[in-house]
Amino acid sequence: MATIGFHASHEQISPGQLLQDVRLAEQAGFDAAMCSDHIEPWSARQGHSGFAWSWLGAALATTSLRFGVVTAPGQRYHPAIIAHASATLADMFPGRFWMAPGSGENMNEHITGDAWPAKESRQQRLEECVDVIRRLHNGEEVTHHGLVTVEQARIWDVPSTKPPLIAPAISVQTARRAATWADGLVTVNQPHAKLKEMLDAYRGNGGKGKAVLQIHLSWAPREEDAVSIALDQWRSNVFAPPIPWDLPTAAHFDGVSTDVGEDQVRKAVNISSSLDQHATWLQEYADLGFDELYLHFVGQEQKPFIEAFGEHVLPGLRAGSASREVTA
Repeated sequence: MATIGFHASHEQISPGQLLQDVRLAEQAGFDAAMCSDHIEPWSARQGHSGFAWSWLGAALATTSLRFGVVTAPGQRYHPAIIAHASATLADMFPGRFWMAPGSGENMNEHITGDAWPAKESRQQRLEECVDVIRRLHNGEEVTHHGLVTVEQARIWDVPSTKPPLIAPAISVQTARRAATWADGLVTVNQPHAKLKEMLDAYRGNGGKGKAVLQIHLSWAPREEDAVSIALDQWRSNVFAPPIPWDLPTAAHFDGVSTDVGEDQVRKAVNISSSLDQHATWLQEYADLGFDELYLHFVGQEQKPFIEAFGEHVLPGLRAGSASREVTA
C-alpha cells in the first residue's frame, strides 16, 4: 500500500498556519509529509515563503510523521550547511527525515548575486554537493575544490541513521542520471506514459529506493470553485523547463502566466469536485509503481481539503489496496 502524505507548501501558507495544517493532516490520517524550500513564492498571489529548515524542526517535534524536503545545495546554501542541518534533524528524529537535493531554480538562488549557471553545470555542481554531503554524514573531514569549495569541514554530531538523499527529477534524462547517486526518486504528476518512462529509466539504470510522487490537485464541493482555486494559485506553475528553472522572481512568473487559462492549468493540476475522481487518480498513480504519494492541494485554506480527503479518500484507497493484496 502506498504511503499517502501531505505536501506543505511554504510558498502559499504562512509558517505558523502551515504547522497547524500539518498537525491536522496527521490527525486526519495522512502518513507522512514533505515540503519545499524556497525564499521566493511562484506568484505574489501565493505570498509566503517561510524558512523550511526552521519549520521542519518544529514539525518533526510536534508530530510523529516522517518528513522530506526538496532543497538545492550549491549556491544559496553551501553543501556543508545542508549536511549540517540535515544531520542535526536526522540525529534528533532518526528514521523520520529525508531530503531531495536538486540543481535549483534561479528564483531562489539569484539572491547570492552569482551568475546562474547552465543546466549541465548546475547538475555537475549538484553531484559534487551530494558527494560532499554524504562524506560529511559519514563523519569525514572534507576538503573539496571543484564547482563548490570546501575546506576542512567536519560534522561532529553524525547521525546514526543517515537521511536518504532522494533525487528530484522532471525529465527522463535527469531520472536516469540520478540513478547513479540517489537513494530514491521524487517527481510531480505528469502524463502516465511520461511517469512510467521516468520510473523505467531510473530503475533500469540501477536506481534504488522508493519512488515518490507529489500530486498537485484542486478540490472543492463545487467544480467552478475547484477551477477558480487552481487558476488563482497555480497558473504560474504550468510551464515546462527551462522557464521554471530560469525566471528570477515571482513578478516574472506572474507576468508570463497572465493569459494562462483553465485548459492549461488542468494539464498541471488534477481538478475535480468529485472525491471519487480524485481517489481514482491517486490509485492510478500508485498502480504505476509509486511507493509514496504526497497530496498538494493548491489552495491556501487547507482544512476543508484535509478533512474531506481524510474522511472520504484515504480510507477507500487503503481498503482498495488491502483488497487487492488479499486477492493476489
